[in-house]
Amino acid sequence: MTFAKRFRNKPFITLLLSALVAATSLCPPEAFAAPQKTVKKSKAKPAKKAVAAPSDYYTGEFVNFGQWKEVQAFVDDMVSKHGFARTELAALLSNVRYLDSVVQLVKPAPPGKPKNWTVYSSRFIEPIRINAGVRFWNDNAEALARAEALYGVPAEILVGIIGVETIYGRDTGRFRVVDTLTTLAFAYPVAPNRDARMAFFRDELEATLLYARQTGTDPLSLQGSFAGAVGMPQFMPSNIVKYGVDFDGDGRIDLKNSPADAIGSVAAFLVGHGWQRDQPGAVVYHATVSPSRAWEQYLNLGLEAKIRPEDLTTAGVVTTSSLPPGMLYGLVDLQNGSEPTEYWVASNNFFAITQYNRSYFYAMSVVELGRAVRITRAGS
Repeated sequence: MTFAKRFRNKPFITLLLSALVAATSLCPPEAFAAPQKTVKKSKAKPAKKAVAAPSDYYTGEFVNFGQWKEVQAFVDDMVSKHGFARTELAALLSNVRYLDSVVQLVKPAPPGKPKNWTVYSSRFIEPIRINAGVRFWNDNAEALARAEALYGVPAEILVGIIGVETIYGRDTGRFRVVDTLTTLAFAYPVAPNRDARMAFFRDELEATLLYARQTGTDPLSLQGSFAGAVGMPQFMPSNIVKYGVDFDGDGRIDLKNSPADAIGSVAAFLVGHGWQRDQPGAVVYHATVSPSRAWEQYLNLGLEAKIRPEDLTTAGVVTTSSLPPGMLYGLVDLQNGSEPTEYWVASNNFFAITQYNRSYFYAMSVVELGRAVRITRAGS
């Protein structure tokens, strides 16, 4: 039985503080206090029956993270680097849960299953998401137009990303971010890249605590995906700090409830990762390849545009429309299982999208969903 199942729908249990906490004088400020609920008693009305935990509340197992050597080293860093009070962090750790469900979700998929672009894209380029995209575009046309003018990112790309990520805010994640990041920072499953991934999530936990302190947010109130991503655009906490934009002008950045903030922040992220506003032509161009296979040398060259169009032509790559001269490109292969592979020639702006999620499939889904929404909206 997983930890999540063991604790599901059980009432909140107040635990003894960890040995680390007991050794200190515990007096946490409001910003780090666990949220409290006040129940008013009334003699006029009978007591209500206990209400089950909401469906969007993921429980886990309380563990004494404060006694883990690696966690203690992290606390030392937060105290020395950022001036956090040790008692505050100890109070926070006493409320953090270990999420076995998250550990299971980040484990790599079993090998041997071939990539299939058609199957992958069918999850995103489908009527429910397209129609939701049309409504999102209509409802936020002003913010999308303003972001396109300010950052040079077309509205359809912004719509595509937010649609692929969360269906326009419909599913922003139901895990407590601090639980998720602490679990993955210190209990990541065995994998070849385990050390690098743990370091990544420790950095994100650090960013979460800094963000919470800067904004006066209770860190335990932040919810997100099983990987710790937050809001409509699924920003990791460090990216909220770097690229978050108060695009609706209300004095705060709210990526969960403000579509305008999400739109502006996605545009700022893309520009920060190489999006070029004046780049002519399309983001990608459909291509055919010659039987000579000389073009294979241009596959798997990383997530950036490196190839001159004349070199692609010489190698036997032919696009269905002309490539703007004076630019560099990349050759993208979208594998289709046992069916023929699709080939596309990608511009620099396509590779900017891959910095959001390092996948050709992801970036192409963004492009295709945005295009489908634009066409559907124009015809409605």
